[in-house]
Amino acid sequence: MGQVLFIVWRESIEAMLVVGILNAWLRQNPSAVRGRLFLWGGVLTGLALALMLAIGLFAASEVLADKQDLFQLGMVLVASVLIVQMVLWMRRHGRTLKRDIESGLSAQAERENWWGVLILAALAVGREGSETVVFLYGTLSAADKGSFAALALAGLAGFALALAMYGVLQLGSKLLSWRVFFRVTEVMLLLLAASLFVSGVEKMISLNWLPPLLDPVWDSSRLIDDSTPAGGVLAALTGYRAHPALTSLIAYGLFWLTIWGTMRQGRRRQA
Repeated sequence: MGQVLFIVWRESIEAMLVVGILNAWLRQNPSAVRGRLFLWGGVLTGLALALMLAIGLFAASEVLADKQDLFQLGMVLVASVLIVQMVLWMRRHGRTLKRDIESGLSAQAERENWWGVLILAALAVGREGSETVVFLYGTLSAADKGSFAALALAGLAGFALALAMYGVLQLGSKLLSWRVFFRVTEVMLLLLAASLFVSGVEKMISLNWLPPLLDPVWDSSRLIDDSTPAGGVLAALTGYRAHPALTSLIAYGLFWLTIWGTMRQGRRRQA
């Protein structure tokens, strides 16, 4: 549930940021009133695209029922890569996002072509919605009917929390600025990506594609048991394991080494 709440919360805020920038600019320009209709049309289009992806994924999982392990392995690894890509993209474009969007809107307003607003809103909402679907696919596909309702409530709670958080961030509080928000959630997203990557490695170990080397390396269940509700949330959000295999630990270390090297290279390019 914690994973569902966090993902919906974070992705919803990012979509709200782009839609909020578009809406604020359109409201400040009397000549752009018609563009707001295209804006909300784009939001609905983006939601429809995300819904179509969700239906497609679950339909594909039914078709590939005899290869469910392979399908879920692929989705877990894709989700991990997408999270990392999203974090790196925001690090590169976050500072100029507002300026870039507004400059594009000005160009659209001069030509009185509001289809660009619809496309931009659809892409923003569709991208965040699609990423949410991919990230949560494994959790939702593994849920039974009894827990599905709880996961749905966690998703609604995450969206409600996103609305409240967006309102606070819009106030420009010094204690909680957009910069602080993205830096904190960036770390949390990377921890989640590491957790998904480790889950994929563990799936490959169970399929005998990789050797465990040493299993387990330690037993920390007395300290934090990942089979308990609290330990399960920690495991889902960070990749913690009470009985880790050596291969999983090596994969976890390689993940963070790759992230460190990629970010260092990005800082050099910016410099």
